[in-house]
Amino acid sequence: MTETLDRRPHSTLRSWLGVAAITASLFVFLTTELMPVGLLTPISTSLSISVGIAGLMVTLYGVSAGLGVPFIVAWTRRVNRRVLLTTLLAILTVGNLITAISPNYPLVLATRLIMGFANGVFWAIGVSMAMRLVPERHASRAAAVAMSGISIAAVVGMPLGTALESLTDWRTTFLIWAGLGALVLLAVVATIPSLPSTNAVSAREVFGLPLKNVPLRRVLFTVVLFVLGHFGAYTFVRPFLEQSASATPLFITVLLVLYGAGGAAGNFIAGHTVNKSLRGSFIAGLAGLVVSLLLLLTVGHGPAGSIISLILWGVSFGVVQLCQLNMTQAAAPDTFEAAMSLNTMAYNTSIALGALFGGLFADHLGVTSVVWFGLALTAAALLLTLGTRRKTARTVPDDALAPAGK
Repeated sequence: MTETLDRRPHSTLRSWLGVAAITASLFVFLTTELMPVGLLTPISTSLSISVGIAGLMVTLYGVSAGLGVPFIVAWTRRVNRRVLLTTLLAILTVGNLITAISPNYPLVLATRLIMGFANGVFWAIGVSMAMRLVPERHASRAAAVAMSGISIAAVVGMPLGTALESLTDWRTTFLIWAGLGALVLLAVVATIPSLPSTNAVSAREVFGLPLKNVPLRRVLFTVVLFVLGHFGAYTFVRPFLEQSASATPLFITVLLVLYGAGGAAGNFIAGHTVNKSLRGSFIAGLAGLVVSLLLLLTVGHGPAGSIISLILWGVSFGVVQLCQLNMTQAAAPDTFEAAMSLNTMAYNTSIALGALFGGLFADHLGVTSVVWFGLALTAAALLLTLGTRRKTARTVPDDALAPAGK
């Protein structure tokens, strides 16, 4: 994130409509990133590829989203943020359209790679834009509203995509998402005023931060471990459930809805517990991830076991998500924006590698091995957290996500 929070005289209604447009942008970006998770089986069948190869749609998207962030944000430091966001949404819209009509898989992968760059830049500037639209006293509230797009995407977006595919096909699903992206683009144009960019963080400063900040480095290591494990397993949850529990597309849709609802509940729970014990909340969330994957392997072969596992998985991940953001802030309170750039890079790159390693396991050892892979890495993240001191996990105040210098 590279903005200063200069204040401009916008009407209250237009300001909050702009925040809503950014929230909708986050929704379409996140659902586009993870949409293939619920569509791996039909995509692989349609394009005559394995589910492991199909998982590269997530891998390449995450690689470009993660590795491109510090560089592209620095290169666009003089670009008006309204113009930049509009461009990013245009890339997303055209990318989903090309994916929907693509005659072959290499074109799909090339398109996803380009879309990933746009995704990473949005994560770097989106929330900061929302904070600039409203009076400074409401900046943290605007950030929270914008971030709610994550829960909306989990509860509505991915399950809706899976449901649309079961009613039509995967190409129609991406076509519908292209139309949704175009609508969000129009909303951004209509509601967000000019937001000149000032004072971008240089790539050198971003990359130098973890070299001298040991607590931040530990947080980033932990993020890499649990994201690798989580997304390695989650990317292949549909083929796992189809194989182990004979799950139908409708039942998988229901499970994804329950998982998303659990994630929203986890965010809500963590919102009340992080101020009492951030480290304890994070440990509880990681333990929940480990237990949920164990349950999926042991009792996830039937409907009841699958439901329990996916709900606990969603709740635990919701807790971990909010905690890791606060831990990043606690580790680098004076350089939060630069730290979040690194967080974005580590997070998205780990999504990509998790999907890649998961695909290798799925193709060579079976989809059950992918869940074991996820279990091992989330357990490693838990052990690393238990073995580190409390310095990186002190209590974070309610306005932790407020602008630097507030």
